[in-house]
Amino acid sequence: MAPGITAEKKTEDEQSSKNNLIHLSNPHLEKMKDDILYHFALGTSTHDFPALFGDVKFVCVGGSPSRMKGFIAYIAEELGLGSVGADYPNICEGTDRYAMYKVGPVLSVSHGMGIPSIAIMLHELMKLLYHSKCSNITIIRIGTSGGIGLEPGSVVITSQSVDATFKPQFEQVILGKTIIRSTNLDDQLAKELMQCSKEINQFNTVIGNTMCTLDFYEGQARLDGAICLYTEEEKLQYLKAAYDAGVRNIEMESSVFAAICNLSGVRAAVVCVTLLNRLEGDQISSSHDVLVEYQQRPLKLVGHFIKKCLGKE
Repeated sequence: MAPGITAEKKTEDEQSSKNNLIHLSNPHLEKMKDDILYHFALGTSTHDFPALFGDVKFVCVGGSPSRMKGFIAYIAEELGLGSVGADYPNICEGTDRYAMYKVGPVLSVSHGMGIPSIAIMLHELMKLLYHSKCSNITIIRIGTSGGIGLEPGSVVITSQSVDATFKPQFEQVILGKTIIRSTNLDDQLAKELMQCSKEINQFNTVIGNTMCTLDFYEGQARLDGAICLYTEEEKLQYLKAAYDAGVRNIEMESSVFAAICNLSGVRAAVVCVTLLNRLEGDQISSSHDVLVEYQQRPLKLVGHFIKKCLGKE
């Protein structure tokens, strides 16, 4: 034992680590009598957070409110906690910014599109979980993406999120200074999810880097936006360089997702289906039915993982 560390202190530290409580890197919150989660239309003085959310162990987040409502209905049926056709109320019905649904130990939350939108949601989500005294939380982003060198419909489990220069970092300007944060994700969780995909054995799944960009068009080297000042040759050269750097898909949320989860001490993963191979085109041209089936794949994978964790597979 290190000098100055008592047995009692060591036990406290081990217990804290074992409980895996949410860590908030903000000492100012302790001075606040009430905490209003404005974009959720929830507050500590108006809602009993531990009673509402204290049993949550799994949080799944995705861009679309309808997709996250569909996920909660799917997981409720998979866990035997809901009936066919049952309705699940939007906990955030007082706002149209985000939607939130819950069944048993699973919370499903929409985050909108892009880094700013998911960042706002995650700040308030982490505070919600903290005020609810939740422990041993796993957070998984499920969504869609553009693939690089993969057949459409493949699922990518992110090993690390990289920026548009292929660096595993999230860069943000705070108080006029550039801050760099890590975007690594939980290796063990990624392996567990990969094993679940093998057990399902219904679609191709890989573990790889995910490139997180600031927009859908120029930032992702598309040729079909309103503005494009580069050639097709330059586009393909860039995407091939991304592939060589280990990038297997592109989306717009994973970097800040990884950064905030890391700072909050939460194990996290990103599971996205690829809707097209960007080396072969820019526009998503698959039929509606095919796209709907593709979008079910991350849900099936994460649903199987949650069932397995709860001993219900």
